[in-house]
Amino acid sequence: MGGLKMDKSVKSGKEILDDFFNGILNIPDVDEKLASEIKKLYDEGKLTNTNLSNKLASLREKKSDDKN
Repeated sequence: MGGLKMDKSVKSGKEILDDFFNGILNIPDVDEKLASEIKKLYDEGKLTNTNLSNKLASLREKKSDDKN
């Protein structure tokens, strides 16, 4: 009885996050502008709770202004 053979390497947390954020624009029903801004924060190393909250508030204000 042999052990399981692993043919694929296990991805690191950073690799998983990179894959997610590189494909975020392709997720169905996700607002393109929102996805783009989140990816930009991630790419710049600035994806924090505070920065994300501020960006969401800014996008909401802009969307509200565009409706008026």
